[in-house]
Amino acid sequence: MKRRLLLFLFSILFFFKGNAQCAMCRAVLESEEGQSTAEGVNDGIMYLMAIPYILVASVGFVIYWTYFRKKKEIK
Repeated sequence: MKRRLLLFLFSILFFFKGNAQCAMCRAVLESEEGQSTAEGVNDGIMYLMAIPYILVASVGFVIYWTYFRKKKEIK
């Protein structure tokens, strides 16, 4: 029981910390005049979002290529 309560409290504390950081970033980006920082952050988000897709697609392609290459050798 103590373990569950401790895990629950630990999770709640991380949740609040994560929300605070997002609000701070948003406040800094909204207060700037030129919006160049906001564009940079948006570009960074796009790069961070694209990398996992590229990695998964690469691994999928290697598995696909290896499977069909071996399948052709068997015939």
